[in-house]
Amino acid sequence: MIDRLRRLLPTADAVASNRWLRWLGPALHHPFLWRMSRRGVALGAAIGVFFGFLIPIAQIPVSAAVAVALRANVPSAMASTLVTNPITFPPVYYAAWQVGGWLLSEDPAQKGAPSAAPEATPQRDGLAGTWDRITGVGKPLLLGLSIFACGFGLLVYLVVGWVWQWRVYAKRRRRLASGSAACRA
Repeated sequence: MIDRLRRLLPTADAVASNRWLRWLGPALHHPFLWRMSRRGVALGAAIGVFFGFLIPIAQIPVSAAVAVALRANVPSAMASTLVTNPITFPPVYYAAWQVGGWLLSEDPAQKGAPSAAPEATPQRDGLAGTWDRITGVGKPLLLGLSIFACGFGLLVYLVVGWVWQWRVYAKRRRRLASGSAACRA
């Protein structure tokens, strides 16, 4: 399974030649950043999910730079940003907006919802009315995205670490069981 994952993830040379990550220079070639270890992969996946939810643009370069700074696995950080992609983007942002509005005790349908009919007043039509609807969405959306980023980032870190540990334990049990069967024969 690890070998299959390695084939799917980008290589150090491919990442280093990326125009958005070239500024990281030699720091990107540190071998620890490309090693498949439990801590590195879990931290890299958590970083990627965090920035995948938190920022809509330039998620991959930002997560790679933070992974380099925190000595996490760079390929897993880059790949896990794809938690938000063109298909998942609308439902994730809508859910984050709803959660943020609920936590702020606001009715999201009243503050700039796409389905809410805007009040047509002569002074709030056009660009000013659109700006009011956008700013009404901003605070609940940012709160919801921040909660999603922190919560799902932590969840991914814990789940990846737990699954990694479980696989090591299962492998060890199989090896011990096959070794004890060979000793009995």
